[in-house]
Amino acid sequence: MDPTPEHTAPAVPGGTAVPGVDPAWLAAEERRVAGFARPAALPEGGFGWLDEAGRPVPGGTAHTWITCRMTHVFSLAHLRGDDGAAALADHGVAALRGRLRDAEHGGWFASSDEGAGAKGAYEHAFVVLAASSAAQAGRPGAEELLAEVLGVVEDRFFDAAEGLCVEGWDRAWRECEAYRGANSNMHMVEAFLAAADATGDRVWRDRALGIADRLIRGETAANGWRLPEHFTPDWEQDLDYNRDAPADPFRPFGTTVGHWLEWARLLVNLEATLGEQAPEWLLEDARRLFDLSCGHGWAVDGSDGFVYTLDWEDRPVVRERMHWVAAEATAAAAVLWARTGEEGYAERYREWWDFIRERHLDEVHGGWHHELAPDGSPSSTVWRGKPDAYHAYQAVLIPRLPVSGSVAGAVAANAGADPAGG
Repeated sequence: MDPTPEHTAPAVPGGTAVPGVDPAWLAAEERRVAGFARPAALPEGGFGWLDEAGRPVPGGTAHTWITCRMTHVFSLAHLRGDDGAAALADHGVAALRGRLRDAEHGGWFASSDEGAGAKGAYEHAFVVLAASSAAQAGRPGAEELLAEVLGVVEDRFFDAAEGLCVEGWDRAWRECEAYRGANSNMHMVEAFLAAADATGDRVWRDRALGIADRLIRGETAANGWRLPEHFTPDWEQDLDYNRDAPADPFRPFGTTVGHWLEWARLLVNLEATLGEQAPEWLLEDARRLFDLSCGHGWAVDGSDGFVYTLDWEDRPVVRERMHWVAAEATAAAAVLWARTGEEGYAERYREWWDFIRERHLDEVHGGWHHELAPDGSPSSTVWRGKPDAYHAYQAVLIPRLPVSGSVAGAVAANAGADPAGG
């Protein structure tokens, strides 16, 4: 596809309506995904990690990133008219204001486990996302939660001199981790867009744009458009990071193709929310990242699916197929089709949904298989079980929504137009 668009097709008012996948089927899958996620609510507070059969892993541990993602999902589900979702969203907000919050030093623990005192940008990005979505859904305590976490991000994570976020701290905020990461900053972009929609404060859109400019136009362009994930404290690319641990679920060696696709979607979201003030490079780079992900990530080892990671010569490193990558691929194709009207994006969208329905959907236990082996069978090399519903739920929503700054913003703006339907 030519990186310079020749025309623009505005989003359909009630949703992008990408041709080829029945919206009624997507609506049914929306309900199925949300239903599968409900048992993750823990009596102790927060949401637990689900196993392959949809049962919480024993122990009662609530991971902050999972609790935030589930709170986000159920806030969206409530806005969509899903009976019972409000109570689950409130369950998540309560855990984020209680069990998972550090009442002594401020900020949020990584989990409810004793000793989980480190404070990570990744988790805090999802606290912002969850609070923003819950606030959009009108859930009690969400606005207070959002104001608090934005203050923590402002004071502890956002480095104004760099225009980026640092990665992590010890519990008492005395020592900053000697690592900088693109993944947490990418999720800060998503979180800042959601915060801007929830608060009306443009500063969060501006900061999201600054992060994207630095990491995509700057670091990724300088690395031959292969997204670098890991950096030193001085923001020098660390291309050998975790070479000896290539299958790490959060910091794998090399470049993660799914993040190219996720960035492509976020760049289109940024363009939509900035309107006439959006720079042209947002769409150009979204198209470029999408095309490169297709060429270097899809079926590069002879089997359908996106490989998890590549080395710096575009060779597959970890060949497992992750459900979140397929989900982000369909979402990126949907928003790019809505933005440009080009059939190539619709073709990819249909192809990838066929793959998801054939391989990732678990018709026996419910939910989506989070990981597949290269041959398409369920696997657990990187991820065990089915931790959360965030990527799958957004994947079935985004194709039926106008392109907007955030998913919650689009759902809230169209809450009465398509309640849990097609």
